[in-house]
Amino acid sequence: MKKLIFRKFTKDTLVFFLILSFTIGLIVWTMQAVNYFDFVTQDGHGLKTYFSYILLNFPKILHRITPFIFFISLFFIINDYEAKNELLIFWTNGISKISFTNKVIILSFFLMVFQILMGSFVSPFSQLKARDFLKKSNVDFFTSLIKEGKFINVVDGLTIFINQKNKGNNFSEIYLDDSSRSNKRVIYAKNGTVMDDGNKKVFKLFEGKIINIDKNKLNTFEFDQIDFNLADYSTTSILHPKIQEMPSKSLIECSYKIFKNKKIDNSNKFKCTKSSHNEINQELFKRFYKPLYIPIIALLTCFLIVFPKNSSSYKKNRRIIFLITFFILILSEASLRYATSSYLASTIYMMVPWIIFLSIYLFFFNRIKNV
Repeated sequence: MKKLIFRKFTKDTLVFFLILSFTIGLIVWTMQAVNYFDFVTQDGHGLKTYFSYILLNFPKILHRITPFIFFISLFFIINDYEAKNELLIFWTNGISKISFTNKVIILSFFLMVFQILMGSFVSPFSQLKARDFLKKSNVDFFTSLIKEGKFINVVDGLTIFINQKNKGNNFSEIYLDDSSRSNKRVIYAKNGTVMDDGNKKVFKLFEGKIINIDKNKLNTFEFDQIDFNLADYSTTSILHPKIQEMPSKSLIECSYKIFKNKKIDNSNKFKCTKSSHNEINQELFKRFYKPLYIPIIALLTCFLIVFPKNSSSYKKNRRIIFLITFFILILSEASLRYATSSYLASTIYMMVPWIIFLSIYLFFFNRIKNV
């Protein structure tokens, strides 16, 4: 009977948690998707790249909102059980309040493990995949971004000015300023058209002139037709992976080598530098250590069962519990910023969750041991 009661409570909590996670996750994801539309309107990426990128960012959103959603879910379910007198079923079947709390803490430990897996493996992997989509994509909407009489720099190191845009992908009076190489060059063409050559965008230029600028020397020659390959230029979107997108293994190896003053190999796409050591350690704390606050959230929420609903101070105590738990959530986020500022700060950051949990648990146990 006891197992069935706990199974129903766990099921209700998890179902509400999943529904709320995907609902709020979709709201946040939609807001971010609107912001990321700059990849199309300003950077010239195609819709396939855009949708692939935003879909792969969804695990990151779920990872960020999980502690808050778990708090809201648990707070709501316990309140709902109390309002419907369903908590009395636990007490009348010989389940003590400390036993109930221990079961909730065990549930929070499972969620903590899930949060660590999401933060250390799933989320970085999906974000790195999303960055690879940007890196490998063509500027598919290049022609739609070109405006008459305006300078555009959709791709890095290249500025384009079009005096007149004709029907199709044809243009007149074209100026290109190519500063992607050590020797700068300026290209003028009377006419031009953008064409697809396989998977590459090619700017065919007709009747023009190229000016090569090498320090103080100018070399000029005219042409009847040249093919200007836009695939040689990278998009202005950030293509190098950020620290939060790197695999946990790479971050751990980098942090260890810096700590031990070992030789750092930067042959891969991740640049391991001493200047980024604090940021790397902060990211590792976020992935592997910050989830320790989830059991603390569960324990604080269980204080709801201490105060009966017919008590005159029940609503007041419920608000206090909500505010204290919400403060702990903020503390877990804010303290992370200073966790790697010094060795002492890191030590304090690692000790605080254990001290908070043990202190609250002892206080809770003394409060209800005779209940």
